[in-house]
This record gives sequence, C-alpha cells and structure tokens, in this order.
Amino acid sequence: LPLWHGWCFLIGASVLTTWQHHFIDIPTGALLGFFALWLFPRSGALPFAGFRLTNDAKARRLALFYALGAVLALAGAALGAYVCAVALFLLWPALALAIVAFAYAGAGEKVFQKSADGSITLASRVLLLPYRLGARANIWAWTRNLAPQVAIAEGVFLGRFPTASEANSFGTVIDLAAELEKPATTDCRWISFPMIDLLPPPLAIRQQAAGALENARRDGTVLVCCALGFQRSAGVVAEWLVATGRAGTPTLAREMLAAAGRPVHLAEATGRAAS
Repeated sequence: LPLWHGWCFLIGASVLTTWQHHFIDIPTGALLGFFALWLFPRSGALPFAGFRLTNDAKARRLALFYALGAVLALAGAALGAYVCAVALFLLWPALALAIVAFAYAGAGEKVFQKSADGSITLASRVLLLPYRLGARANIWAWTRNLAPQVAIAEGVFLGRFPTASEANSFGTVIDLAAELEKPATTDCRWISFPMIDLLPPPLAIRQQAAGALENARRDGTVLVCCALGFQRSAGVVAEWLVATGRAGTPTLAREMLAAAGRPVHLAEATGRAAS
C-alpha cells in the first residue's frame, strides 16, 4: 500500500515536469476528480437520480440565487486567469454554489451525500467546503448572541448545530442539517434526518424525526438541531409537541418554542401539517 501511494504521488508530481503544465493543473485536476467521485458515489443515491425541476417558487428563487453566485465565481475565474492562474481557484466555490443550486432546483438534500450517522462522503466534504465555510460563518453571525441550546420539555433541547463538546453533553443528537457534517470527535448517539435549508421540511421525514425524538428521549437528554435552530429543528420539535399531546395545536407548540427563548420560523405548511 505505501508503494501504491508513492506511485500515485509521483504520477501527480509528474505534472510539474511536463512541458506547458503548471502547478495549477494539480488542484484543478483534483477538483475534477472529486467531482467524478461525487457524481458516482460508492454508496447512496446518485445526485442526479430522479431529478425533477421543482414547482416551489421559493426553491426556484434560491436555486437562481446560488446559480448566479456560481456564474459570478466562474466569470471571476475566467477573467482572472488572464492575469494570474491562481484565479482558477474560484472554480472551487463556483462548483460548490452550482451544486447547491442544483439541490434547490429539484435534486434535494442528496447532493450533500450525508448519511444517517451524520457523516458525509469525502467528495462532498471537499467539493462543498467553500459553501460549508459560508454556512459556518452564517451560523456564527445569527447565533453569536443566543444560547447554543434551550430546554423545551422533559430533557428535550432545541439549538443550533453543536460543537463536539456541546454534542457530547447530550445522550442523543437529532440532526436535521443536510449541509453540515457531524463533528469528528463526537461520541454521543447521532441520528441524522437530512433536510435542505430554508424550505418546509417534508412531512414524512419530519414525522420520522419526531418519532426518533420520542424514542431517544426515553434513554436520556436529546438535542434537536439544524444549522441555526430556527426552522428545520423547530419544525420537528413542534411536530413532537403536538404528536405527544404536549401542545394541543401547532399554534400552542409555536408559543412554547418562543417562550423557551429561541426565535423560530415555522412555515405555514409546517404548522398545518402538524395539526
């Protein structure tokens, strides 16, 4: 195996010794290779399988927004390359934003290639790193003045995506953020129901997550989280509150969440489904 790795390294390094090849050929070639791995993952659904253009107006707007970002980054790479080849690094965020646009256009959460245990594929980790860095910055900007988690009822907590130390203080984490990966040093029980951000959570998945929450609650404390802890996770906790009779109506569930000190944004479709 070490010999094989050494041989692969020499093949990659040989690019630098070939006439008219440059250092930038290595990262751009690697980007293309990871894109191929992302297109055809070893396990799980293909990113483009069953694609159907969404009819949801909000999803289309978000797809257009990310596609515009991808085009701008691509234009920056193309124009900047005339000045300096380093500008080609803009191809990385361009591809990441294009993948996210594809998700909102109809491909859904499977483009993030996240498993039920919270892990993601290597290709997804690399290709979508620019987007995930932006998502992390967004989490900090929106939640820096808020408590990371708030208690809702009987050992159930609602909050933003946790750090490893925060997650390990709970018995179970119910994770709804399709775009984020479980922290590497987490050793608590982690259950992921990947949902795409800013769109109403699918009813069936929300009900499954609420059922998992009720089962996990019997074994210890549970954190229900998404990126910010405002929408996807709040929708699952609201579903759980109504389904278990802790809240008589979706409106009462919303009031309970707000009273806990967490700003929540539940879509009307979510509220109606919970009833």
